[in-house]
Amino acid sequence: MKPRLKPIDEQVIVITGASSGIGLVTARMAARQGAKVVLAARDRDALARAAEDIRAEGGDAIHCVADVADPDALRQVADAAVRSYGRIDSWVNNAGVAIIGKIVDTAPDDHRRLFETNYWGVVNGSLAAIPHLRRDGGALINIGSVLSDRAIPLQGAYSATKHAVKGFTDALRMELEADGAPISVTLIKPAAIDSLYEDHALNLMDVEPNNPPPVYAPEIVAKAILHCARRPMRDLYVGGGAKLFSLAETFAPRLTDYVMERTLPRVIRSGGPLRPRNDALHSHGDDGRERAGRHRFVRETSLYTEARMHPWITAAVVAGFGVLAGAAVARGWVRGGGASGLDRPRRSIGHRRDRMEPERREIGHNAKPAWQAAEEGTVTFPR
Repeated sequence: MKPRLKPIDEQVIVITGASSGIGLVTARMAARQGAKVVLAARDRDALARAAEDIRAEGGDAIHCVADVADPDALRQVADAAVRSYGRIDSWVNNAGVAIIGKIVDTAPDDHRRLFETNYWGVVNGSLAAIPHLRRDGGALINIGSVLSDRAIPLQGAYSATKHAVKGFTDALRMELEADGAPISVTLIKPAAIDSLYEDHALNLMDVEPNNPPPVYAPEIVAKAILHCARRPMRDLYVGGGAKLFSLAETFAPRLTDYVMERTLPRVIRSGGPLRPRNDALHSHGDDGRERAGRHRFVRETSLYTEARMHPWITAAVVAGFGVLAGAAVARGWVRGGGASGLDRPRRSIGHRRDRMEPERREIGHNAKPAWQAAEEGTVTFPR
């Protein structure tokens, strides 16, 4: 059965990790477009402020305190959404955290906790949402990463969780499609984002971490999420840099290893001296902000992502430019007497005619046309 997705202003949208970064930006953007939003995260105070701000702007929002590692907590979030609004139309599994440092320096308990949030949080959220989405139809949107496709040094544990999210999402999609469930399952794969990723990460290094460029605005991810909430998509890279990253893994994995081994550790360690921090691995971090503001240059748009979200418009624009280019070439051909007329003045044709007159007189009036002589083999054209 084809997924039944509604316009955003008719939807009830549940968003985990909604107290900061991508989740907070997405909740605010969805509310401005008329959606009823359910915000879930661990930070009670930040959630309450976010929901209050949305309502102050005329939106409709409730908040639920929940740790995504707890399946019962996420089932309670789903129940709260249905009690308040009667249904769930889209569920966004966004909550996540990172460990930045070498794998050999990562404590097993920290490694397990990372999987509890990043992987099991997606599993728990999906299982809480599916019964409701199966009944009414809707979108399940999981936030992966470009690191779902390509691991990088000093973020190995995080890369592993995102690879797991990709495997889970792809398998779940196939199973739901085979069952005929009216659910669209999408994996969003952002590049580096100016969220609170580095601020909330457990940092095992002796310097501040810094994500490698290009870095994109969280609003681009929010737009991608809401696009997939109303139009089914299998997956979507956010940022052209993410797509290039994935292509490097596909077509030149060993060369990419070599380049990353020699460049990325230096880039990731370029964040400056250590600062006081409150990482969000085992408890909530310093929430309530959309951006960290630690990157010098942040890309506010992505032409690649826009093209993927609107392929027909992109195709029409490209076709329009093609028509204009073709018309310009044709116009130049007519005015210039052929393709060469674009590059030289018309009088050169007459000039050639004057130079050819002596040869024509030598050949004689009854000489064969060039094409006939060529066919008979009496004229050889230069190669």
